[in-house]
Amino acid sequence: MASITERSNKVPLHRRISYALTDSGGNLLYCIISGYLLYFYTDVFGLSVGAAGTLLLLTRLVDAIDAPVWGFIIDHTKSRYGQSRPYFLWMCIPFAVFTVLTFTTPSLSGTTKVVYATLTYILAGICYTGISTPITSILPNLTTDTDERVILNSFRMVGGNIGNFAAVTFILPLVAFFGGGNNQKGFTISVSIFAVIAVIMFLIAFADLKEINSEKIKSIPVKQSIKSIKGNWPWLILVSANLLFWIALTVRTSTLVYYFEYNIGNKNLVPIINGISIIQVLGMALIPLIVKVSSKHSTMIFGFILAAAGQVIMFIAGTSLPVIIIGWIIGCIGSGIACSMPFAMLSDTVDFGEWKTGIRASGFLTAIGSAFCIKAGSGLGGFIPSKIMSAFGYVPNAVQSHTSLIGIQISFIAIPIIIFVIGIIPMIFYRVYEKKEDQIRSDLANKIQVS
Repeated sequence: MASITERSNKVPLHRRISYALTDSGGNLLYCIISGYLLYFYTDVFGLSVGAAGTLLLLTRLVDAIDAPVWGFIIDHTKSRYGQSRPYFLWMCIPFAVFTVLTFTTPSLSGTTKVVYATLTYILAGICYTGISTPITSILPNLTTDTDERVILNSFRMVGGNIGNFAAVTFILPLVAFFGGGNNQKGFTISVSIFAVIAVIMFLIAFADLKEINSEKIKSIPVKQSIKSIKGNWPWLILVSANLLFWIALTVRTSTLVYYFEYNIGNKNLVPIINGISIIQVLGMALIPLIVKVSSKHSTMIFGFILAAAGQVIMFIAGTSLPVIIIGWIIGCIGSGIACSMPFAMLSDTVDFGEWKTGIRASGFLTAIGSAFCIKAGSGLGGFIPSKIMSAFGYVPNAVQSHTSLIGIQISFIAIPIIIFVIGIIPMIFYRVYEKKEDQIRSDLANKIQVS
């Protein structure tokens, strides 16, 4: 018979599904931002590619600062709903509203139009951090069992991938349907529909999830939260690798529409290619099995390798659609694995920080490890290709020169390969700390704090 501790650590299926809904709702909106905002700004909103890329970088880097702030806020939150869970209720509507406004084109011009784009994008990003940080920070409080955390994280990633699939696959067809040739109108209506669905998902998750140790949560002073970083090498390693991953992924996703419209010559393939990305679910679902037969750090390295290999195959393919699809499938499986692992491993680095310093700053550590990496990575991932494409002479809504096509190919193919490969390096060093996890769990269970 299972012990009381084992039973308390077991999360029922309905809560696993509710946890999955959090990332489904988040990705349903955020993946439209990461995948289509550069294209929206240049070809719909009316900004030059250089201006759009600079705007994406500056707003993302400024916006990324709010990640540790939200971490501090969560670490100081103590309510009858728990520490992380209430933010699904409090932030879902603001996040939805500002995302819709980000994809709305007002009757403005010049500087005023740029200011509008900047403010709506920043506010949408702040709200996203406010609702995405709790998705990660709540995981250590749903169960103390690391295997159960991996399972929960797999549910979350599958749910997130479903949200991503819906967003990137259906947004352009919906824009065409509701816009009737007016893409500005089409984007506003389509994003509004997705926003309503996302709010419903977050409200279901809020109603069903439960933080098992919420009564034990204590507010942590800001200085103590910052101190939790000291000596937490596995966290620093994981943050480095995750940041690199999101830069590479955003470069790939933000330039896909350009590559297929101009280099392949068929923009209508974009929803199909994005639809195929649902194959990421396969890699995500297999993660618990892969981890059992190998390790967490090697599983993430495997994901990076597959992601880079997929890009190489697409380069070799040229304009051969069947080979491009093969490369895309392999790359998506790899990116699905590499995307998923940090969110599960962050919980382990929170444990390490508590074991090392006696401070359990789950909000602060997971905020930087997840939201900061996503947002800073998205900013850099949008900026890098915009500057490359601008330097190679890209002109929105025009026939591209041979040089311009090379710039798009470099952005979509080469840059992600390079960054995915670089991301492997920090994970090689993570194995040293992964070996200590059993001892750390044992020490924490016995309330032993190691200075």
